[in-house]
Amino acid sequence: MKIAIIGCGNMGMAFANSFIQYNLVSKEDLLLIEKNKERGAVLQEQKAGVVVDTISEKISAVDLVILSVKPQDYASVANELSALLQANQIVLTIMAGIPISKLQESLKHDLIVRAMPNTPALLGMGMTAFAAAPAVGIADVRKVENLINSTGRAVFLEDEALIDAVTGLSGSGPAYFFYLIKSMIDAGIAMGFDPAMSALLVKQTMLGSYHLMQTSDKSLDELIQAVASKGGTTEAALKTFAEMHVGEGLQQGIFAARDRAVELAK
Repeated sequence: MKIAIIGCGNMGMAFANSFIQYNLVSKEDLLLIEKNKERGAVLQEQKAGVVVDTISEKISAVDLVILSVKPQDYASVANELSALLQANQIVLTIMAGIPISKLQESLKHDLIVRAMPNTPALLGMGMTAFAAAPAVGIADVRKVENLINSTGRAVFLEDEALIDAVTGLSGSGPAYFFYLIKSMIDAGIAMGFDPAMSALLVKQTMLGSYHLMQTSDKSLDELIQAVASKGGTTEAALKTFAEMHVGEGLQQGIFAARDRAVELAK
């Protein structure tokens, strides 16, 4: 395949690097469009692909165009891109909020796939959900899925409306875990540990708990109860969390992220 990526920040390059790593595209067939001169110079030095700073007729020769710009920058990109797209090209967007229908209208193009990845894609451990316009054939959906799988795992959604929920749940999700871990580390420091020791205690606890969750046949409620003996220390912590509505607050934050994704489309 020949692929163009418009916007070569962290997520755009996570996709590019995974495609190259798994031999899904050669560097000669990877067009990287980066308008930031400094960023472009770095990519040139890294020889990450064919690096250019403008959307030009070169884009008409690729099979797949990946839109990896900020949603607020999309309007200017659409004006340039719409005049160059070919009828058989697939456009894969990883921008938050902007629905397929709006992309079809602004690009004057039917073959749109909308995806929402997250930052662990940088390590090939991402979670990406995607949906496709009805005009995109099953063969092309599978091709896109194969590409996305190189960055971690992919799930196809029949209902595009759920992409905004994915944005709030897994797209923004890494930040929630980092927030929780930071809060635990800060608690350790407040109790007398130096920062490095507190971080070690919390991060290894997180890692071990993840693997226990993945390998156990118990539900999350059962795993919680296995740690929280009646009248014990864990129960005291969980009682405080409940009194302070920590779980409800976390859920409301996720809903807020989803709602912001919807707002970005307006």
